[in-house]
Parts: sequence; C-alpha cells; structure tokens
Amino acid sequence: MIVLKVDPLNPEINLIRRAAEVIKSGGLVAFPTETVYGLGGNALNPRAAEKVFKAKRRPMDNPLIVHIADLNQLEEVAANLSSEVMEFAQKVWPGPLTFVLKRNPKVPLETTGGLETVAVRMPAHPVALQLIRESEVPIAAPSANLATRPSPTLAEHVIQDLGEEVDVVLDGGETFFGVESTIINLTVSPPVLLRPGPFTVEELNNLIGEIVIPKQITEGGEFNVALAPGMKYKHYAPKKNLYLVQKKSMFKEVLHVLRERRRVAALCSQETCEDVPEPKIILGSNDNLYTVAKNLFKSFRQLDDLDVDMGVMEPFPEKGIGLAIMNRAKKASGFMIIRSIEEAREIAGN
Repeated sequence: MIVLKVDPLNPEINLIRRAAEVIKSGGLVAFPTETVYGLGGNALNPRAAEKVFKAKRRPMDNPLIVHIADLNQLEEVAANLSSEVMEFAQKVWPGPLTFVLKRNPKVPLETTGGLETVAVRMPAHPVALQLIRESEVPIAAPSANLATRPSPTLAEHVIQDLGEEVDVVLDGGETFFGVESTIINLTVSPPVLLRPGPFTVEELNNLIGEIVIPKQITEGGEFNVALAPGMKYKHYAPKKNLYLVQKKSMFKEVLHVLRERRRVAALCSQETCEDVPEPKIILGSNDNLYTVAKNLFKSFRQLDDLDVDMGVMEPFPEKGIGLAIMNRAKKASGFMIIRSIEEAREIAGN
C-alpha cells in the first residue's frame, strides 16, 4: 500500500496521476469524497469490480456505486436517460445524491451486483473528481471499509480495515459530511428513497415533488433485493454492542440503569453529554445535526477503543439529516432499541 497525502481542495496533479495509473491498470485506490472514503476501481472492468468485492469481503449481490466526473459520462454508464433525469442531474450534481437508473450494457454485471440497474453519482470533492478525470473511466467505489464495519471518514480508517488490499490511498484528511450519499430510484415514478443521506428528503421534495419512503427505512428491516448499497445486510457496526434509546427523555435514566451493572459508554450530543460522567463520546450538537452526522462513524470506531461492555446512544429527530443519522445508527445497532426502563434493567442483568 502507498499512502499519498493530497491537498483536499487543490490536489497535486502529479499525485492524482499516480493513483489514476493504478485505476487504469485494474488496481484499487481509496480516495476521499464529500461523504466518506471510497474504494475505487475501474467501473467498466469486471476484474476490478471483483477486486473491490474481495477486498471488502462484500456480498456479490450488493451493488457498487459508479462515480462520474461530468454529465457526458452518465450516458456511458446509464441507459434510457430522459430529459427530466438530465435536468435533475444538472441541478444536484456534483453532490451527495445517487441515482439508480437503467444500466448501460458497457457496465458489467460484476459492478451492478448482477442487476440491470446501475447506481450513479458525481461526487462533490476535488480529489474524487480529479481522480475520475485523470483515470478517464467511471470509478466504481463503495465505502473503503470491511463489509459491516463503520464507513471510513479518515484515511487511517481505510488503512485499519483494508491494509494491503488497497494499492494506493489518497489521504485528503477528514471527509465533509461523514455519512454516505442519499440514494433514490429513478426507474420508477414517483421516485423511491433507497437510502437517506446528506441530501435530505425535504430538499428532494422541493426539487422533484413526492418521494416514496419505504417502511424499511423508517421502521427497520431489509429489502429483498439490494438495488443500492445499504439496503441489505448488517452495516456500519462497531465490534462492541451498541444500543439505541427510543426516546431522548429516557436516555440518562437508561444510562444510569445500565451502568449499575455494566461498563457503558454514552454516545450523546454535546448538550446532553454536558453532565454525563465518563466514559462518553460526544457526537455533535443538537443545534446542528450535520456535526453529528460528520462524527457518527468515527464515534462507532472510538467505542471499540474504549474498555467498556457496550455503548448506548441518544436518539435524534428523524427529519432532515437526522433521518440518515438514525438510519445508520439503527443498522449499526442491529436494531437493538431500548424502549423502556424495564428493558434497560433486563439488558443490564444479562
């Protein structure tokens, strides 16, 4: 593995070109996007796609997101593009929003997880865009972590998880948003939300009207078929058990009950954590949930480094970016949600 430190806003072209040569030769490059670090390979090369799956130990039916650097590349990877889709793309890209579209046959089924659809986005990060341009091919890039683990927001996370599985890591510092892109299925009408993210449902409603939100996102559970990442399988999980508290008003009492019998780390907002004894991990501010999103996966990794039995996390309102935060937290906890003080006592006693 070669680690190249790059300026996240003005990446050094000689370093980007070194990484691009690896992509062209069928190798793997980890690089920052505005959401999380991606593990990239040539999206049009089936062997490169297979390398991505193998490095991550990712199920082969869990599709990869294809990253492009300009709208001309969209026609290279997607088919049956309407004028409405192209106009929408011009409004929202570059940005943390992924479209599921019909697959152009040029994109191998190895990249799409065997599906006739393809997930595509244009990242809003100078390093990612320059790497795609210099590679001269679309780049398939899921998050650069082992499957089921928290997504990486720092190059150090990539190195911890993947080590020598990656040929080059472009270290551009911490990512901007900290949770993966929003994904919507545009092959149906009205569009369907497949994964919440930094581009909020409220923003989508303002741009394109009604968006269908499946109950699997709001209530939990898996989809039968993964049209996009994050729809099936355990995701984002720390190694330590993580519990969510259903109501914010219960959080401190639940924490107190659990700590009577167990070593418990509190994952909470700056405001809630103020009078909570250690060990605790401050997620961000209730007044700006984007700070919580940015720190979320890093906090799950910090939990694993603490000498505790488990973590218990404060809930956040499921609107705006809060929907993405709670979606990731529910999946990371395996939907272990404490709904009452009695449940907390049972968990403490086990």
